[in-house]
Amino acid sequence: MTKTLISLKDMSIRVDGRTILEHVNASVSEGEIVTIVGPNGSGKSTLLRAMIGAVSPAQGTVKRATGLRIGYVPQKLALDAALPMTVQRFLGLPKRIPARDAVKALDIAGVPDLRERQMTKLSGGQFQRVLLARALLESPQLLLLDEATQGLDQPGAAAFYERIEQVRRDLGCAIVMVSHDLHVVMAASDRVLCLNGHICCEGSPNTVADAPEYRALFGSGTKGTMALYQHRHSHSHHHDHHHAQDKTH
Repeated sequence: MTKTLISLKDMSIRVDGRTILEHVNASVSEGEIVTIVGPNGSGKSTLLRAMIGAVSPAQGTVKRATGLRIGYVPQKLALDAALPMTVQRFLGLPKRIPARDAVKALDIAGVPDLRERQMTKLSGGQFQRVLLARALLESPQLLLLDEATQGLDQPGAAAFYERIEQVRRDLGCAIVMVSHDLHVVMAASDRVLCLNGHICCEGSPNTVADAPEYRALFGSGTKGTMALYQHRHSHSHHHDHHHAQDKTH
């Protein structure tokens, strides 16, 4: 039986007297990829923050498996451009880490050659991979990603999600992603939660894409691009993915 890593029961969250989420029931099991979609202001980031314990529910419970190791990739991270810092040093904040730990994490994140590079000189895609590597340092059982591909172009986002699937294969961790890239992400998910202050609908990508609640929020246009992505995804391994630096073991 697969183990439940995190479970939310009848959870409501209020911030400054405003209800952000109410009556949320959800759980994440070992090894699954769950995607959270929803319009701006629907409480997606708040839901992730509740999962890691950064915000407390006004009502209901959040239960984590004992000793659960969580890796978190934030939505954005602003670094002071005037502050010189190598990738190795960044990965070692707040406490320094051995080079071999940095090498291993960067390798799993698909950017093994960035260790000595300056953080401020990285491209958007490389920066996200380094944030991913940092989240992987703890060998997480649960990896949470908050719109990790915002600002990346379509090929960059697709390569990032392929890497995430590879991380799941390598580490066996469960993954929860908040995303705007519906057509790309849904194809890579086991389960989708559609959020708008509460869970409107949930299920397999196809079930959710057909649900009236989902269509009310997003229209029906993403279904076509999703099918296109699935088709492309199954044929994409034969060409031009050198930038993803995927190693087949």
